[in-house]
Amino acid sequence: MIALRLYGLALLVGTSAGLLSVGFEASIGALIHFKTILFNSQDQLTLDSFTIAFFTSALLAIGSLVFIQKLAPEAAGSGIPEVERAMLGKAPLRWHRILPAKFFGGIGALGSGMVLGQEGPVVQMGGAIGAMVSRFCHLDTQKANNTLLASGAAAGLAAAFNAPLAAILFVVEEMRPQFRYSSFSIKAVFIATIASVMICRTFKGQHPLLPLPDYHTPTLDSLTSFLILGLIMGIIGVGFNRALFHTFAIQKKIHKGKPWRQRLWVGLIGGTLGSFALTVPQATSSGMALIPDIIAHHPSITALLLLLIVRFGGTLLCFTSGVPGGVFAPMLALGTLIGLIYGHGVTVIFPHLIQDSALFAVAGMSALFAASVRAPLTGILLVVEMTGTYHLILPLMFTCLTAVITAQWLGGKPLYEALRAYKYSD
Repeated sequence: MIALRLYGLALLVGTSAGLLSVGFEASIGALIHFKTILFNSQDQLTLDSFTIAFFTSALLAIGSLVFIQKLAPEAAGSGIPEVERAMLGKAPLRWHRILPAKFFGGIGALGSGMVLGQEGPVVQMGGAIGAMVSRFCHLDTQKANNTLLASGAAAGLAAAFNAPLAAILFVVEEMRPQFRYSSFSIKAVFIATIASVMICRTFKGQHPLLPLPDYHTPTLDSLTSFLILGLIMGIIGVGFNRALFHTFAIQKKIHKGKPWRQRLWVGLIGGTLGSFALTVPQATSSGMALIPDIIAHHPSITALLLLLIVRFGGTLLCFTSGVPGGVFAPMLALGTLIGLIYGHGVTVIFPHLIQDSALFAVAGMSALFAASVRAPLTGILLVVEMTGTYHLILPLMFTCLTAVITAQWLGGKPLYEALRAYKYSD
């Protein structure tokens, strides 16, 4: 009876997380669409257009930060370390504050055009829903509470990317020290994830999030090129993580512990990216729309390099700024750009191996994630489910495994473990 009750609660958590994720994404999309219509309604862009775009986006970003600071400071950033701490019993997940703070703060931050993803917020909101249901149903054991927290987190991630298997694996692979999973709790996570994805697909359709053409399976002779890409991604993944923490330190020096300084800085970042969105929309927002677009149109290496530099800097500045937002999606976009640049070189030097550089874009997506987060299975399945490229699993395994081994050899720390250690002393 206890098991059946918990399975029923997991179903409730998953359904609620799915609905919340769909509403969150729709709200962000509506805000961005409104801004697009507002500025594109003019015959030509003028200085006034850029000024209005700057201040509109700056106010959204500042409003997001102030809302978070006043209501729930722990809702800043992705929120995944906070879910892990709650599962360890280190701090409660204050669902009554986190849910409104993350939802409305996230809409402001992501709607402003900042280079952030929605997956971090929906994972924390999913976990908060699990905590809320646990509280109202008087679940007294830590194991039962953890099960619902994990179920909500997985359900949120699954709905964000329409990737149920990757979401379950993320909980098992990334949160394994906190989850303490058993066959009983895994079933609850499955139930919540299935419910969440069914809600997601009811509203958004059955197609993958990033449908790509049906590429030919690479030959066995070409797998060495994916191994080399894995080495490169392992180095970049370690560098990306270290750059994040250096940026945290730089921003602390800029703020000097004064909230008004942080708000002005966030406004400057948000306003600048909001202005960029008028002429170079590919350089702003999460990057999910960018991925299929650049894969389809094959820009020049110069254009890819410029976009990579801008988005790399934007990801560092936005994720460390203190507003709510995730790093999964921006990281996938960066991996795509790096993979395409590498692929251009391979197809020119070794045209007999692979003719389409887009294959390396898909591998780059999963490898950068795997090297940074140190979750190779999640990285492989996430990209496969998002793109529908199931036949590319073998080259993705080559790339991701090499990337993770390289990152470990270089002494890099898993991103969320390092974030938790940086933010909290426990």
